[in-house]
Amino acid sequence: MKLMNGLDGVALGPGDTGYDEARSGVQRTYLHRPSVIVRAEGVADVVRAVRHAVEHGLAVAVQATGHGLNVPTEGGVLIDTSRMSGVRVDPAARTAWAGAGTRWEKVIDAAGEHGLAPLSGSSPDVGVVGYILSGGLGLLSRTFGYAADHVRRIEVVTADGECATVAPGDDLFWALRGGGGNFGVVTGIEFDLFPVDRLFGGGLYFDTDLLPAVFRTYREWTATVPDSMGSSIGLIPMPDVPAVPAPLRGRHLAHVRIAYVGTVQNGERLVEPLRALGPRIVDTLGEMPFTASGTIHNEPKQPRNFLCTNAMLSEFDAAAPDAILDLVGPGSGVFGVVQVNHLGGVLPRPPEVANAVGHRDASHVLRLVTLPQGPGRDAAHETADRVIGAVKPWTVGRAPGFVQGDQGAAELARECYEPAAFERLAALKAVHDAGNTFSCNVNIPPSDTTVRRDAHVT
Repeated sequence: MKLMNGLDGVALGPGDTGYDEARSGVQRTYLHRPSVIVRAEGVADVVRAVRHAVEHGLAVAVQATGHGLNVPTEGGVLIDTSRMSGVRVDPAARTAWAGAGTRWEKVIDAAGEHGLAPLSGSSPDVGVVGYILSGGLGLLSRTFGYAADHVRRIEVVTADGECATVAPGDDLFWALRGGGGNFGVVTGIEFDLFPVDRLFGGGLYFDTDLLPAVFRTYREWTATVPDSMGSSIGLIPMPDVPAVPAPLRGRHLAHVRIAYVGTVQNGERLVEPLRALGPRIVDTLGEMPFTASGTIHNEPKQPRNFLCTNAMLSEFDAAAPDAILDLVGPGSGVFGVVQVNHLGGVLPRPPEVANAVGHRDASHVLRLVTLPQGPGRDAAHETADRVIGAVKPWTVGRAPGFVQGDQGAAELARECYEPAAFERLAALKAVHDAGNTFSCNVNIPPSDTTVRRDAHVT
C-alpha cells in the first residue's frame, strides 16, 4: 500500500500485514488506530511523515517501545521509531548519543564498558527519548538530578517539517526537556554519563503480615538517608501463578528497592533499620555492577493492559500509609500496585541550564498501577481516583511520564508544571506547533490558537 512515497522504511495502513504489530506496544489498554503507520528507518522518514501529517491536517503520535502511551491517535499518523536505535558513547566527554527508538538497556551496556552509567530509570526496557522528555526520574536521581537536567543537545523534527538541532540558549531546548512530545519528534539526543560502575543495590521482600510496618517505617527512614541513597517501596499483590517465583507466589508483598552510590559497608549500615523489621522472603541487597541495575525493580517486560497515574507529594505524611492501605492493601479486595519513590536529594536544585521540569520541591511521588478491562472507565479507574484522592491534601502536582489515557486532558497537563512554566510552554506551542499536530500526549494546547486537525483523540 503506497501511502507515502520515497520512504526508506515502510508505510502501513489498516489491513496491511504488520499494521497491528506496529501499532501495539507494551501498553495494551489503549491502542493507536492511525490512518498510516510509518516505520521509520531514519530522520528522513520522520521528516516525510510529519510533512504528510501537516499537509493532511492529521495528528502525529510517536512510539518507540509503547511503554508511555498517554493518548492514542484515531486516524492520525503514527511514527514508529523503534528501528532508530543507535547508540554512541564518548567516554572522554562522558556523554552518549541515542537514537529515537533506543531502549535504556543498550545505553547501559555501552556506557558500562567504560565504567560509566546513564541516569536511567527502573526498567532498562523503556525508551530513552520519551523518558528524558518527560523529566526522567531514575535510580541515581537523588544523587545527580533528573535526566532532563543533563541533556547536551537534541535533534528534533518540528511541525514545519524541518529537522533542527537545539542546544542551550534555544527556547525549544528549554521546552523539550520536561515538555514531553508536544513540540516535535525527537530523532536523537545527547546526554551526560556518570562515573558509576558499581552500586550497593537490590531489594528486600517482606511478607503480608509485615507490610503495614514496612510501609510506615520506610516513610520514616527516607527522612534519615543521604543524597546518595536512592530508594522506593512497592506494595505488590503477586498472583498465584507458575510464572511468579515460588517464594513470592500468592502473597501481598512490600518490596523495598535500593540504589546506593557508596561503599557496601555504608550501604549495609544505612539499611539496618529496614532489615530489623523482620524476616525477608528474599533479600538481594549487595554490591552489583550498574549494568545489572534492572534487577533492582525487576519489572516485567511482557505487554499487558494497565492504567497508571501518580501524585507528586509535598510530604509523605504520617497519615498517608494507612489511608493507602485501607484502599488497596491486603484485605481490601481491590487490586492496585502502589509505588512510592523518595525524591529530594539534589532534585530540588535548579539545573545549570533551566528546563520545564516541574514540582522539584516534592519529597516523594506516589505511583499507582491498576488493571482495567479495556479503554473505557471501569473499577480500575475508580480505584485510581480513590487512591489519588486519599493523598490530595499533600499533592502538589503530577509527573507527566506516568499518566495515561483519559487522564491526558489539558487540566491534567497543567498539573504537571509550575504555572509560569505552563504558560511559557503554551506560548511556545503556539509558535512551534500552532495546529497542535503533536497532540497525542499529555497535551499542552497552543495558547490563543484555534486548534485544527482532522484526527480526533480518544
